[in-house]
Amino acid sequence: MASSDEKPDDLDTGQGRPGARRKPKITINDIARMAGVSKKTVSRVINDATTVKASTRDKIKALIKEYDFSPDPQARALAFRRSFLVAMIYDNPSPQYIVNMQRGILDALAGSSCQLVIRPCDRNAPDFYDMIGEFIEQQRLFGAVLPPSVSEDDHIAEMLKEADCPYVRIASVELDEPHRMIRTREAHGAAEAARHLARLGHRRIAHIRGPESFRSSHERLRGFQDGLSEFGLHLKDDDIVFGGYTYETGYECARQLLAKPERPTAIFAGNDEMALGVYKAARELGLSVPADISVVGFDDTPIASRIAPYLTTVHSPIRDIGYLAGKLLMDGPKGPKGAMTSITPELVVRESTAAPAF
Repeated sequence: MASSDEKPDDLDTGQGRPGARRKPKITINDIARMAGVSKKTVSRVINDATTVKASTRDKIKALIKEYDFSPDPQARALAFRRSFLVAMIYDNPSPQYIVNMQRGILDALAGSSCQLVIRPCDRNAPDFYDMIGEFIEQQRLFGAVLPPSVSEDDHIAEMLKEADCPYVRIASVELDEPHRMIRTREAHGAAEAARHLARLGHRRIAHIRGPESFRSSHERLRGFQDGLSEFGLHLKDDDIVFGGYTYETGYECARQLLAKPERPTAIFAGNDEMALGVYKAARELGLSVPADISVVGFDDTPIASRIAPYLTTVHSPIRDIGYLAGKLLMDGPKGPKGAMTSITPELVVRESTAAPAF
């Protein structure tokens, strides 16, 4: 009888011998037989269980590496009664935000068995909850990351809890337990933008805010107003206009603001997409940034340092936030205990702001 360390003949792949018959792919049973342990023990090692003796674990890992063994994801899903899919469920009109968030989550999933699946949605759709509920039920998700504004929907969080699906919410305010939250403190970043413009000497300042349904829109407005109030400044009602976090709405809102008899000398846009729309509107009206109009954005997406003039904006490390959310999801409630994970945005001063000309 062969010892547990012997390599069975049927594991010969025939590599390096032209025309040689390719043997069946190695299975978890093969690894268990060579290691002289049960299939369940191999499974525990694959899933990083701490209950396996160190010497046994090292032996199994060495065999897995030697034979380049990859567990069948479908079999693992059946064993765990869920898939190894992590969903990013989002309703956000900024494509750069979504791309950066995806990259961050993928950074966190690297080296794990999990794969990222993207689920865009429309929170205003009449069947929104039905569609998301069906998606959660069918996919049997390993977990979900919820960026704004889906993260701000308590009903979605409850649906995930009922499905026993771990999740992490990303939001500008505290909405959940620490192991389920990344708080982005956007009011702080907006207040920094206000202080910067006030210190430059601007007094006629306007704000293009995001959609009413986004809590971030409220937080950025609140922070901006708080920052201005430190200098005795206040936004008039007609100096606040609603955009949609898109280039097109930034353009339309800027056209409206810059057509006023006493146009503002500075505009704080709720995100970089809308700030670029302000650039276009100003250019069409024969105005120069920043000589005639100072512009500040929010997010610090890559385009901010590629447009001319370079955009002054509030840096929100979106990719890092995605990574932290993915890491928090993978760690789960058994991860390090402590205070809620918070990110504090910081103002990045570039070329799009200057002292007012008049």
